[in-house]
Amino acid sequence: MNYLDTPFLVQLSFGQVIGDWEKAANGAGERAREARELLEEVALHPELREGLRDDQQIAENSGLIKRLMHDYFPPVLSNNEIKAISLPYRKDIFNHTNRFSSILAAAGPGFELNIRDFDTHQSYVLSCCIILNEFYGTHLDFFKPLFCDIPMENGIVKHYRILYNADYMDISPTDRALPISQEEIDRLVDNYDDLELWRTKFPKESWLLRGFSLMTLVDVTVENAVSIFKEKLLVLNADNFQQSVESIFRSIYRIADIRIGFTVFNRHRGVFKAANFGHRMKSFILRDDEESCDEEILCINSFQELIQGKEFFAISDTAEFQAANPDSQLAALLLAQDIQSFILAPVIKNNVLLGVLELVSPRVKELNSINANKLEVVMPFLTDSIDRLIGELENQIQAFIQEKYTTIHNSVYWKFKEEAESVLSKPKDAEPAELEEIVFPDVYPLYGQVDIKGSSEVRNSSVQNDLQHQLKTLLSVLKEISNLSEAESFLEEELQLKAFLQDLMLPLKTNTEQLIHNYVVNKIHRYLLQLRDENLKPVIDGYFAEDEKENGSFHIYRRKYETTIATINEKLAALIDSRQIEAQAIFPHYYERFKTDGVEHNLYLGASIAPRRKFEIQLLHQLRLWQIRVLCEMEKTHECLKSSLPYSLEVTTLILIYNTEIDIRFRMDEKRFDVDGSYNARFEIVKKRIDKAHIKDTQQRITEPGKITLVYAGDNEEDEYIKYIRILQSEGILQEGLELFEVEDLQGVSGLKALRAKIAR
Repeated sequence: MNYLDTPFLVQLSFGQVIGDWEKAANGAGERAREARELLEEVALHPELREGLRDDQQIAENSGLIKRLMHDYFPPVLSNNEIKAISLPYRKDIFNHTNRFSSILAAAGPGFELNIRDFDTHQSYVLSCCIILNEFYGTHLDFFKPLFCDIPMENGIVKHYRILYNADYMDISPTDRALPISQEEIDRLVDNYDDLELWRTKFPKESWLLRGFSLMTLVDVTVENAVSIFKEKLLVLNADNFQQSVESIFRSIYRIADIRIGFTVFNRHRGVFKAANFGHRMKSFILRDDEESCDEEILCINSFQELIQGKEFFAISDTAEFQAANPDSQLAALLLAQDIQSFILAPVIKNNVLLGVLELVSPRVKELNSINANKLEVVMPFLTDSIDRLIGELENQIQAFIQEKYTTIHNSVYWKFKEEAESVLSKPKDAEPAELEEIVFPDVYPLYGQVDIKGSSEVRNSSVQNDLQHQLKTLLSVLKEISNLSEAESFLEEELQLKAFLQDLMLPLKTNTEQLIHNYVVNKIHRYLLQLRDENLKPVIDGYFAEDEKENGSFHIYRRKYETTIATINEKLAALIDSRQIEAQAIFPHYYERFKTDGVEHNLYLGASIAPRRKFEIQLLHQLRLWQIRVLCEMEKTHECLKSSLPYSLEVTTLILIYNTEIDIRFRMDEKRFDVDGSYNARFEIVKKRIDKAHIKDTQQRITEPGKITLVYAGDNEEDEYIKYIRILQSEGILQEGLELFEVEDLQGVSGLKALRAKIAR
């Protein structure tokens, strides 16, 4: 019998099953009679109990074995289950169910079932581990899933998981078994790779493995293909990536010649581009000599489903699709490549279209809207990988820009200079040195923000006003064109524009602006630009003049909004930037500032940032007072500015007090500093969640226009900041009075409190 190398002397025995039949024979009825008849025949073949020695004995007793195992192989399940008799890790098996036999027959006469990625070394060591667990009380976890690969008649490989039921097996030592001490067990545990050591302690045939096991295969082709797909995505830029992925999709779809393509979508330019992740990937919606094409390659149906609806676009008959869409460039291009059915699947991350996965077949109906849903199991992994690669590409671009144009903040420049000098001082013929990570440990963070209140609502209102004006104007233009040219009629378009106007009377939804824009640009603008009647030219040109973003009336409210936000941000950012000179004079620190809907900043200071300066806690106190003073000044500056703004928006002011030192690390991939480690990340978590927080047990926000809010966690911070407030009140920067309240519990954050004081105007 054909066994892999193990320390076992193997005896295939059905003693336990025979024992079960003997118990049944002691009973009454048809079952007992059947058992007695079977046992009479078994008695003539003692090798079934004592142990079968070779394949010939198995063949000679196959009929009896089948009857003995009747309860384990019920005929009613023979066409469903993939089951046989074997011993673990054994290559040849027998007593197959009908389905198992069919699968092996389809694989061909020369096929031999092997366990994937399972060699002699693993077989021997894992057999020894079974013995150690069984007889020496160890708890060695040697389990790993076992798989095999079996080809079908059409060449597609199916993947199966192997399950062994070893309940009918017994292990016992032979006279060749060696005693093993705890010291030797410890040595074995630490030396998995030393096969000779394991062979020495467990000589061949030193243990008896007696009985049989049931081997069951479970079809895991799709799951396994997805797992392999995930591995391949880690090396998406490998030369053979496309061929590897095509073989995976062939297993998933059971189509031997399915082809795979991929095209990147550049949302800024509105074009599809060839994917070049180290090498150009095949694209079926681009011609071989094209680097890119605009979105017009898609017909209106595919455009709406892919770009707007972000759904699979499946066509089961390309020729039929072309007949229904005679102007479709996509259908013509695919038919020219003998593609008779296809699926286009959008790759989307954070509601942004990154590209399109293309599955194509040379046969009609083979790909369709039903089996398109199979893609749902692989698309998340593909999406993450494409997003990662695009991110890496963007990081390379960003790194180039940083290298050429961006300087490091003066407070930490010395650290980068030291690292550069260390690398450049090494001999040129030395191995390339890895850059040491730039980390500043034990620094105190100071965070503050001046946030523009209600900016989202004002933006939505601006969008609604502009779009209403544009749609009403467009309705008038279409009506005027219809009056000037009897050949033109816009009944359908007018109905849609009126429906959009109704939508704009309601609160603005996330996709409403984009939906209206796409419809107007792709349907109406495109048609207007094709009109050649000179009588219509003044009307059309006048309309498009109003659509200019810089000075057209269709963007007037959005321009007001953008001017308001930009003006506030520029004024406030310039103020805090200018005040950095005095802050750096207190003690050098790392400073970063961001403009969003308002201005926020981070300061990090500590001995590690300025090691040649003596750091004392009083310096931290001075900077904290400076921070409150500057933020109050920023809000007062905005108050003076507010009356001159297109929109008279309010701002709110917030400071997060964090009294624990943290580490910051320079992230090479993003060329910026970030909080280092999961423990220190609490600071970032609190920052992200407090600005929209409410006072505990109320619906009132912790921030309020005209007041500065200071959020903290401990009593020490409370006492310290009350002193600062008293100082600023005595200077007339803050008004008399002080609010103290608890902050509502946030996700992962609780126990925060806040001080709030009114800023003097």
